[in-house]
Formats: sequence, structure tokens, C-alpha cells
Amino acid sequence: MTLMTRKWMSPALALAAFFSLSCPALAQERYPDKTIRMIVPLAPGGATDTIARIVAKQISTELAVPVTIDNRTGAGGIIGMDAAVRAAPDGYTLFVGNLSTNALNQTVYADKLKFKPDDALMPVSMLATIPHLLVSSAKFEPTTVKELITYAKANPGKVNHASPGVGSYSMLDMLNFEKAAGLHMVHVPYAGGAGQYIAPMVSNEVQIAFLNASSVIEMVRAGKLRALAVTTDKRLPELPNVPTMAEAGFPGIGTNAWQGLFVPKGTPKPVVDRLYAAVAEALRQPEVLETFKKQLIIAAVSPSPEEYGKFVKTEVSRWATIVSSLNVKVE
Repeated sequence: MTLMTRKWMSPALALAAFFSLSCPALAQERYPDKTIRMIVPLAPGGATDTIARIVAKQISTELAVPVTIDNRTGAGGIIGMDAAVRAAPDGYTLFVGNLSTNALNQTVYADKLKFKPDDALMPVSMLATIPHLLVSSAKFEPTTVKELITYAKANPGKVNHASPGVGSYSMLDMLNFEKAAGLHMVHVPYAGGAGQYIAPMVSNEVQIAFLNASSVIEMVRAGKLRALAVTTDKRLPELPNVPTMAEAGFPGIGTNAWQGLFVPKGTPKPVVDRLYAAVAEALRQPEVLETFKKQLIIAAVSPSPEEYGKFVKTEVSRWATIVSSLNVKVE
């Protein structure tokens, strides 16, 4: 009886062992087969959220499953990033980060972060780059960079500049501008991102900021905000009368932002590759490119997830040097 039981159980155990070993592979082959969550660490209305929604809609078509947006705001993007890091590495949680969240935060919030973004999140691909504008309220008296400097020098401490928070590249760019122009202005941080301070700028509660062109181009076109300068090497065709920062006398000041897609560390490579292929295909679609163009967003697919990872690590190092030179600390 014992011998017969052993003979009968052996194939069953072998079959169970086969399925236990093959299930992860089978799951990866079926990926995706349910809704994907895309975490955005900033509030609706800003450039990162805008890009995430455009990309989510298109990769939903490419992957044939819903892709939902989950805005997790606060702490300079750390709350959303922490949620992504803690998620299961199965390809069903994505994270759309940017220069601030995935490069700057590693230095600025070094004493607060429980993880290193470039280690805890795996890169999939860059999604887009966006030029920045030095923008003022249309109700603010100065209409040029030169007039802004004259006004700010005559009114020290009375000009407010906005940013997504201490240590954000928008803030660092403004510190560089203040230093170069010899100004003293007041920093007003908005933790939720650009979408949180466009209205205060329109009402002139805060006067100036470096902002993604995509976040404010419609407000500029409507005359509610004023573009004083662009951070690109050449003038933008969409804003031919707006000088570059170099033309305004401040070459090298201002950042052109990037946004990218990440997944939790440990996500299987076949899943990462599937997501990369979906992103690459999505960013080739004419409707996506046309939508981007209207908002001055430039589609930018990395050559591979590995190359994007190298780029992010380079950015972490580069911005660590900038933060150190400006002596910026988050208490």
C-alpha cells in the first residue's frame, strides 16, 4: 500500500512542482491581464501629470488593459515615489517621475529618504522633454527681464517667486538667477507642483517663476501670464518675440525638464521590455505627437531601459554638484 501510494503521488508532486516553477514565467507571458496603476507624484494640471495622462491613454491601447492615474502628491514627490517603491514589482504599478523626483531628491532629501530613487526604481524610458519659461503675472509691472531686475533691486524682498518646493530645479534655477543678477526675492513653495501655483500667479500673489512651457503656454497665449524668457538655446517658434535667457544676459541659467517612466525594483525584465515597447510605440503615434506639440512637449524615447538608467544616474551626479554649490538644505 505504501509503495502504491508513492507511485501514485510521484507524478502529482512532479506536476505541482512544474506549475510552481512555471507560473511566474506564464504570468509574465500573459502580462498584462488586468488594470495597471500609474502613480503621478504631483497634482493634476502640471506638466508631469499632463504627460502621464497622454501616455497612459495610449499605452492602454497598446497593452489592451486600462491604465489609471493615481495622483499621490506631497513632500516634493516623495509620497508618490514611496508608494511606487513599496508596490509589488509585477508591472502593475508604474511611476512617472521627473528631474526633481528622480534626480534632485536623492541629494536634496538625502537625510529624509529611506531609499535611493536611482536604486529603488527601475527605469523604463524617458517620455518627454519640455522647455522652461521665465514667467510673470500679467498684472506684474515689469514686462522684460531687464525691467524685472530693476524693479526687484528697487523693492528687495517684495517680489515673490514660486516653485514646487525647496530643492526643486525651478527653485535652484531661480537661486542661480538671483545670484547672477544680485537680487533678493522671496521663495514661495507649492508642494503639489506647478498646477498649484498658476492661479496665484495669475492673481499676482506670486510674481515670477520658472515653469514648464506646457503648463502655462495657454495662459501665456490668453494674456493671463507673461513669458519673459525661454531656457532653450534658440527662441521657440511658438513664442518668436520671447528672448532666450542668453539673449537676456543670463546664459546657462534655466533648465529644460525631462519626464520618464519607472517601475519598482525587481520587476521582471520581460515585463520591463514589454512596457518599453509599449511606450516606444505610443510615442510614435501621430495623435500623441500632435497633442504634445500643441503644449510644447517633445517626445523622447530612450534607446533602451538600460541607457535611460545611465542617463538618470548622470543627472543625479550633475545635480548633486549644483545643489552643493548653492548650499541648499531641507531641514
